[in-house]
Amino acid sequence: MRSYLLVLGEREAVAWVLRQQQMAFPERRRTEVQRLEPGDELLIYTTRGCWHNPTRDRGRIIGRAYVTSPVSVLDKPVELAGRAFTSGCDIDVRTLVPYRTGVELAPLVGQLAAFPRKTAWSTRLRRPLLELPSSDAMLVRDQLAGQEVPAAEQLSSYLEAIKRA
Repeated sequence: MRSYLLVLGEREAVAWVLRQQQMAFPERRRTEVQRLEPGDELLIYTTRGCWHNPTRDRGRIIGRAYVTSPVSVLDKPVELAGRAFTSGCDIDVRTLVPYRTGVELAPLVGQLAAFPRKTAWSTRLRRPLLELPSSDAMLVRDQLAGQEVPAAEQLSSYLEAIKRA
Protein backbone atom coordinates (compact mmCIF):
# COMPACT_ATOMS: atom_id res chain seq x y z
CA MET A 1 0.00 0.00 0.00
CA ARG A 2 1.23 3.45 -0.93
CA SER A 3 0.04 6.74 0.50
CA TYR A 4 -0.53 9.90 -1.53
CA LEU A 5 -1.71 13.43 -1.06
CA LEU A 6 -4.69 13.74 -3.38
CA VAL A 7 -4.52 17.40 -4.44
CA LEU A 8 -7.83 19.15 -5.13
CA GLY A 9 -7.67 22.78 -6.18
CA GLU A 10 -11.32 23.55 -6.94
CA ARG A 11 -14.42 23.23 -4.74
CA GLU A 12 -16.45 21.87 -7.67
CA ALA A 13 -13.91 19.02 -7.90
CA VAL A 14 -14.21 18.37 -4.15
CA ALA A 15 -17.99 18.03 -4.50
CA TRP A 16 -17.65 15.72 -7.51
CA VAL A 17 -15.10 13.47 -5.79
CA LEU A 18 -17.19 13.23 -2.61
CA ARG A 19 -20.47 12.66 -4.47
CA GLN A 20 -19.17 10.21 -7.08
CA GLN A 21 -16.63 8.40 -4.88
CA GLN A 22 -14.26 8.59 -7.84
CA MET A 23 -11.12 10.43 -8.78
CA ALA A 24 -10.55 11.68 -12.30
CA PHE A 25 -7.21 12.64 -13.80
CA PRO A 26 -6.23 14.91 -16.71
CA GLU A 27 -5.01 13.42 -19.98
CA ARG A 28 -1.34 14.16 -19.27
CA ARG A 29 0.29 10.90 -18.25
CA ARG A 30 1.86 10.98 -14.81
CA THR A 31 3.82 8.11 -13.33
CA GLU A 32 2.18 8.41 -9.92
CA VAL A 33 -1.31 8.13 -11.44
CA GLN A 34 -0.34 5.01 -13.39
CA ARG A 35 1.09 3.44 -10.21
CA LEU A 36 -2.15 3.78 -8.23
CA GLU A 37 -3.53 0.43 -7.11
CA PRO A 38 -6.56 -0.71 -5.15
CA GLY A 39 -5.79 -0.33 -1.45
CA ASP A 40 -3.60 2.75 -1.83
CA GLU A 41 -4.38 5.51 0.66
CA LEU A 42 -5.35 9.01 -0.48
CA LEU A 43 -4.99 11.83 2.03
CA ILE A 44 -7.35 14.43 0.59
CA TYR A 45 -5.70 17.85 0.38
CA THR A 46 -7.51 21.04 -0.61
CA THR A 47 -5.31 23.91 -1.78
CA ARG A 48 -5.53 27.49 -0.52
CA GLY A 49 -7.32 28.47 -3.71
CA CYS A 50 -9.80 25.59 -3.63
CA TRP A 51 -12.49 27.60 -1.84
CA HIS A 52 -11.84 30.76 -3.94
CA ASN A 53 -10.42 32.86 -1.09
CA PRO A 54 -6.67 32.13 -0.76
CA THR A 55 -6.07 35.04 1.61
CA ARG A 56 -8.49 33.50 4.13
CA ASP A 57 -8.20 29.78 3.45
CA ARG A 58 -5.28 27.48 4.15
CA GLY A 59 -4.15 24.36 2.33
CA ARG A 60 -5.55 21.54 4.46
CA ILE A 61 -5.82 17.79 4.58
CA ILE A 62 -9.53 17.14 5.01
CA GLY A 63 -9.90 13.38 5.03
CA ARG A 64 -8.90 9.95 3.86
CA ALA A 65 -9.94 7.73 1.00
CA TYR A 66 -8.76 4.44 -0.43
CA VAL A 67 -8.44 3.42 -4.08
CA THR A 68 -10.91 0.62 -4.92
CA SER A 69 -10.30 0.08 -8.64
CA PRO A 70 -7.42 0.38 -11.10
CA VAL A 71 -7.02 3.64 -13.02
CA SER A 72 -8.59 3.31 -16.46
CA VAL A 73 -9.58 5.48 -19.41
CA LEU A 74 -13.07 6.91 -18.90
CA ASP A 75 -15.75 6.18 -21.51
CA LYS A 76 -16.65 9.86 -21.49
CA PRO A 77 -14.28 12.55 -20.17
CA VAL A 78 -15.40 14.35 -17.02
CA GLU A 79 -15.48 18.15 -17.26
CA LEU A 80 -14.93 20.12 -14.07
CA ALA A 81 -14.10 23.80 -13.70
CA GLY A 82 -13.33 24.09 -17.40
CA ARG A 83 -10.93 21.15 -17.51
CA ALA A 84 -11.31 17.69 -19.05
CA PHE A 85 -10.34 14.55 -17.16
CA THR A 86 -9.89 11.40 -19.24
CA SER A 87 -8.96 8.66 -16.79
CA GLY A 88 -10.03 7.78 -13.30
CA CYS A 89 -10.59 5.26 -10.58
CA ASP A 90 -13.13 4.46 -7.91
CA ILE A 91 -12.36 5.45 -4.35
CA ASP A 92 -13.91 4.94 -0.93
CA VAL A 93 -13.91 8.22 1.02
CA ARG A 94 -13.89 6.96 4.59
CA THR A 95 -13.24 10.00 6.73
CA LEU A 96 -13.71 13.76 6.58
CA VAL A 97 -13.16 16.61 8.99
CA PRO A 98 -15.80 19.29 9.54
CA TYR A 99 -16.13 21.66 6.57
CA ARG A 100 -13.38 24.29 6.29
CA THR A 101 -11.24 22.64 8.96
CA GLY A 102 -8.47 20.06 8.74
CA VAL A 103 -4.75 19.67 9.12
CA GLU A 104 -2.82 22.64 7.74
CA LEU A 105 -0.03 21.37 5.55
CA ALA A 106 2.31 24.39 5.66
CA PRO A 107 3.30 23.98 9.34
CA LEU A 108 4.20 20.32 8.70
CA VAL A 109 6.40 20.84 5.63
CA GLY A 110 9.59 21.11 7.70
CA GLN A 111 8.96 17.59 9.00
CA LEU A 112 7.93 15.98 5.71
CA ALA A 113 10.49 14.23 3.48
CA ALA A 114 8.14 14.58 0.49
CA PHE A 115 9.12 18.26 0.39
CA PRO A 116 12.93 18.34 0.12
CA ARG A 117 13.00 22.02 -0.91
CA LYS A 118 11.37 23.68 2.07
CA THR A 119 11.24 27.14 0.46
CA ALA A 120 9.52 26.02 -2.75
CA TRP A 121 7.44 23.17 -1.36
CA SER A 122 4.13 24.23 -2.90
CA THR A 123 5.42 23.57 -6.42
CA ARG A 124 5.22 19.82 -5.59
CA LEU A 125 1.44 20.25 -5.28
CA ARG A 126 0.88 21.22 -8.92
CA ARG A 127 -0.06 17.66 -9.74
CA PRO A 128 -3.03 15.50 -8.78
CA LEU A 129 -1.02 13.12 -6.59
CA LEU A 130 2.08 13.36 -4.46
CA GLU A 131 3.41 10.08 -3.10
CA LEU A 132 4.31 10.25 0.57
CA PRO A 133 6.99 8.20 2.30
CA SER A 134 5.47 6.00 5.03
CA SER A 135 6.87 8.24 7.78
CA ASP A 136 5.19 11.29 6.23
CA ALA A 137 1.88 9.44 5.87
CA MET A 138 2.06 8.36 9.50
CA LEU A 139 2.69 11.94 10.66
CA VAL A 140 -0.25 13.25 8.63
CA ARG A 141 -2.53 10.42 9.85
CA ASP A 142 -1.58 11.21 13.46
CA GLN A 143 -2.42 14.89 12.94
CA LEU A 144 -5.70 14.02 11.24
CA ALA A 145 -6.78 11.44 13.81
CA GLY A 146 -8.18 13.93 16.32
CA GLN A 147 -10.39 15.67 13.76
CA GLU A 148 -11.68 13.08 11.30
CA VAL A 149 -15.01 11.31 11.56
CA PRO A 150 -16.76 8.85 9.24
CA ALA A 151 -17.32 10.60 5.90
CA ALA A 152 -21.08 9.99 6.03
CA GLU A 153 -21.29 12.32 9.04
CA GLN A 154 -19.80 15.28 7.11
CA LEU A 155 -20.68 14.63 3.48
CA SER A 156 -23.92 16.63 3.40
CA SER A 157 -22.29 19.67 5.04
CA TYR A 158 -19.61 19.74 2.31
CA LEU A 159 -22.10 19.31 -0.53
CA GLU A 160 -24.52 21.92 0.84
CA ALA A 161 -21.79 24.49 1.48
CA ILE A 162 -20.26 24.01 -1.96
CA LYS A 163 -23.69 24.24 -3.63
CA ARG A 164 -24.35 27.59 -1.88
CA ALA A 165 -20.97 29.03 -2.86
